[in-house]
Amino acid sequence: MPPVPQQHGHGMESPSIFQKSEMGAMMGGGVGLTIGFIFGSWSIIRHGAGPRGFMATLSQYMLSSAATFSFFLAIGSVIRSDSPLALRMEAMQLQLSASNPILRSKAESAQIVRARWAEERSRASN
Repeated sequence: MPPVPQQHGHGMESPSIFQKSEMGAMMGGGVGLTIGFIFGSWSIIRHGAGPRGFMATLSQYMLSSAATFSFFLAIGSVIRSDSPLALRMEAMQLQLSASNPILRSKAESAQIVRARWAEERSRASN
């Protein structure tokens, strides 16, 4: 089953690539802080706090983990960005390629879609 389309805000506009990377960084920061707290606490319990003390050692674990996670999740959210521009560019490439011209009328496309829906309904009913 395909995912439900997301609506951001009141209109149908999607978030920009910068907003997506910002959201990825925020989520990564939260996950990184949590993981840093868990592993930092475990390390301090197991090996001791060291000469810098408990808080400095724990905060170093948490901040380094948060920075790493936020960096990689920000990059990952940009890579997985499905912007309308990228989809339009892909459609234009398909139309302009000489080996596979895809030029159909709206009526032909609608007939193809209806036929596919009918196939899916017949498969689902069986």
